[in-house]
Amino acid sequence: MWLHVTHLFQNIGRNCTLQINNWVKTKMGFARYHFMFHSRSLVLTPCSRIEEKNVSPDKIDLDIWKTIMKENATETPDPLSSEDSGDSFLAATRELVQMWQLAGKTVPENITDEQLRTVQELATKSAKKKFLKYLAIKEGKKKARKEKQKLKQETANILQKEVKNEERVELKNTFLLQIWQRTFDVMYSWRTAQSMVFGQSLVFDMSYENYMNRREMENTVSQLLECEGCNRRSLDPFHLHFCNLDLHGGYYKELLKRYGDAWDNLLITATDKSYIDIFPKDKLVYLTADSPFVLNTFQHDKVYIIGSLVDKSLQTGLSHANAKRLKLATARLPLDEYLKWNCGAKNLTLNQMINILLTVKETGSWQEALKYVPTRKHDGLLSVPPEQKYWSRMRKQRNNFEAEKRARWQKST
Repeated sequence: MWLHVTHLFQNIGRNCTLQINNWVKTKMGFARYHFMFHSRSLVLTPCSRIEEKNVSPDKIDLDIWKTIMKENATETPDPLSSEDSGDSFLAATRELVQMWQLAGKTVPENITDEQLRTVQELATKSAKKKFLKYLAIKEGKKKARKEKQKLKQETANILQKEVKNEERVELKNTFLLQIWQRTFDVMYSWRTAQSMVFGQSLVFDMSYENYMNRREMENTVSQLLECEGCNRRSLDPFHLHFCNLDLHGGYYKELLKRYGDAWDNLLITATDKSYIDIFPKDKLVYLTADSPFVLNTFQHDKVYIIGSLVDKSLQTGLSHANAKRLKLATARLPLDEYLKWNCGAKNLTLNQMINILLTVKETGSWQEALKYVPTRKHDGLLSVPPEQKYWSRMRKQRNNFEAEKRARWQKST
């Protein structure tokens, strides 16, 4: 009996479904429409696409809604250009700096777009604050230097007015000083040009850019400028080589920024090649404080290499490891042999190194050359240098040999 009742209800439901489908087809006007009792529906607000499809905005089938959303997804707005996005990032970074300035942080008053890009590239917040503090200190020193120059100029003007008021005092002629300075510049340039043809080569290894932060890199470039000036003013200058210089790196950009148009007229050799591709390996000697070998005698036929590295974190053994990797000879300056060393690392700045090498090259005396080592690091020269000990020992042995020889000759006679 229950089976008959179930079949009866199924037939009634089937007939109702057919009647409702026929009614919907006639009223809605769809060619194909499959009606389901529990179909999903979505209520949307009226829009142009709904009107185009002639569908009521009150109820939309889920399949139609999916097609509408896919069509809307394909029409994405045009992205911003790279220049506009870069300007917006710079503006946001500038606002961040201004906010820190109002909060009392140590930041510079005036900051350039290039410095803002550098701040933007830094990864952490502490690194950004440290760099901004460095720029603020640098700006303060520059202001103090300008004020000092201004005060000095005002004092000179006052003295000049007082001198003009006196009738018996005559002014000195100073036009010869300008001629004298130009003559010296020509002489220095001529010596440096001769050294590029006939002089001894000195290499600065510029491959340590990745081991330094921006402040250390700028300090290194400042020391390189001093090295170039000291070498140019010396009596017998070196032929300077800046090897492993990346033409797209920070070293090159900072050098161009410091020298400007004078970079192309410098009497140095700057190249991205390695020194092992320019000079024979048996002529190269890498100067590093970690070497076990001592440079007792300066050799004029060797090419000495100095690592262009200012490392305040003291990454010991970096240049020595680089020299060992390239299988080059290494040497260190005879600091312990000539100086009463107090404490600390035996790392010297680049300008101190080139002054020591220039002096020992001209005079051949380590006592004179090591005067460029800062006195805070040692207590002066040793009482008896090793060379004098060696020659006194050799002289004593020779005298003993001659005395024994004279004694044997007297016995034989």
